Amino acid sequence: MSSHPRTAFRPCIDLHSGQVKQIVGGSLNDKDESQLKTNFVSSEPPSYYAKLYKDHRLAGAHVIKLGPGNDEAAKECLRTWPDGLQLGGGITLDNAQVWIDAGAAKVIVTSYLFPGAKFSLERLQSISKAVGKDRLVVDVSCRKRGSEWIVAMDKWQTMTDMKVNKESLNILAEYCSEFLVHAADVEGLCKGIDEDLVKALGEWTTIPTTYAGGANALSNLELVNSLSHGKVDLTYGSALDVFGGKTVKFDDCVAWNKNVV
Repeated sequence: MSSHPRTAFRPCIDLHSGQVKQIVGGSLNDKDESQLKTNFVSSEPPSYYAKLYKDHRLAGAHVIKLGPGNDEAAKECLRTWPDGLQLGGGITLDNAQVWIDAGAAKVIVTSYLFPGAKFSLERLQSISKAVGKDRLVVDVSCRKRGSEWIVAMDKWQTMTDMKVNKESLNILAEYCSEFLVHAADVEGLCKGIDEDLVKALGEWTTIPTTYAGGANALSNLELVNSLSHGKVDLTYGSALDVFGGKTVKFDDCVAWNKNVV
């Protein structure tokens, strides 16, 4: 293995109403379900994807619960690959350890850190202490406003008071072991990644970081590798053939990892 980092493919399982789906990121709305734009609803159970990732040893896959009605589906995934998957969606101080005990390798937290859409260092410190820094991933999913990126919460519906920059990521990195970054403006659109954000993450981040949003070609892995100097990993969603996509083959992504990792 080479001494410098290389971008890896990191898979995902997005759960909505107990099913594996691929959703246009900006369309989730608790108050108006009719706004939901869905690219794909799987006929396979969630455990199918957990087993697929386990069989190919795709470490660091994330399972995201998008709203209520997903707990059983999430537990099914964790039972399929105990201590192999990261779990996010509705994670709080009260339930973080419960999900670790249920088999999550790590828990992913966003909204809990922003009561009233304002960042709480105290909450970050508390949940980090409860489960351990090595078991905590912070999801710094964001939307672009002008030339800056702002952390968005509540399934990307609410803007917080935190800008994504070197300073904020350094603060967060003291208490977690990874970042997950959904670029909500391009999530699910398959129109390409936010290259500026990937480049910035490569410059700013000091811990493992996974980017998700807009990836639409196998060549995006090399692009992210180049832009981030190998410091940022990439998740594919709607473009992937296992999610009904036409432009990226899952087997090609697995092959990329075998050449890299």
